[in-house]
Order: sequence, then structure tokens, then C-alpha cells
Amino acid sequence: MKLTMLLCDAAQAVNGKLYILGGGFNVMGPEPSPSAIALQIDVPWDLTNTRHKLRLDLVTDDGQPVMIPTPTGQSAAQIAAEFEVGRPAGHKAGTPLGVVLAVNIGPLPLAPGGRYEWRCHINDETRDEWRVALSVRAAAARG
Repeated sequence: MKLTMLLCDAAQAVNGKLYILGGGFNVMGPEPSPSAIALQIDVPWDLTNTRHKLRLDLVTDDGQPVMIPTPTGQSAAQIAAEFEVGRPAGHKAGTPLGVVLAVNIGPLPLAPGGRYEWRCHINDETRDEWRVALSVRAAAARG
């Protein structure tokens, strides 16, 4: 599968199109703020009409899961979803079919000065090009 990921302020997936606000950044903060990930996936013909599992993991620059506070303790920053692309009538056999997804994320408590990466996994497979990195600005010095 071919996957394109883009960090943005907000995103919507409507009728096969992505609507993106503030797309393409890779530096944020230092204060926690909402963000989103826009995804466009080209599904090969032979993998259509099949349910696929998608997982986004937020990791530190050394590959460790980012832990976020929850009402019951701490949990890895992870987003899971499923998708399926059907073959429309009359679509040329062998042609990949696209699906778009928008994942809006509330403010995350990321450490100022830190570097992070969202890694996508589809059916437990990942690739280097299925990643998008971001840095958090260092907190301003108070004087």
C-alpha cells in the first residue's frame, strides 16, 4: 500500500476528499495544542474488499512510546482504526483505489524541546515512509 501522511491543525475526510487546515507543519508548541493527521491510502486492487487494521503510534526520537495521562494512570499515545475499500462497478481491474482518513487529536502533553514521530502500521506492517516527525519548541526562558 502507498500511504501519504500530513500533520495539520485540523482535517476532515468527506466524500473521498481531505479538507485540511494548517497542513504541513513539523514544529509545534511549546504549549499543548490540538492537531490532526491527514492520511491518503492507495489500496492495491487485490487488497480491496478486505478489512484492514490501521494503527498510529506516537514515539520519542529514540523509538519509545509516548505515555499520556489517563483517568486510570498512563497509556501509550496510540490511535487504532479499521478501513475497507470496495471495488466500484466499472472500475478498471488492477487499478488501486484510494481511501482518505482524518484523525483529529486533542492537546497532548509533549515535552518542550522534544522530537517525536507518528508511525503508521497497516495490518501490523510499517515502512519508513509511513512516518511523520515533529518537534516541540523549547519553552521560552524567563528572565
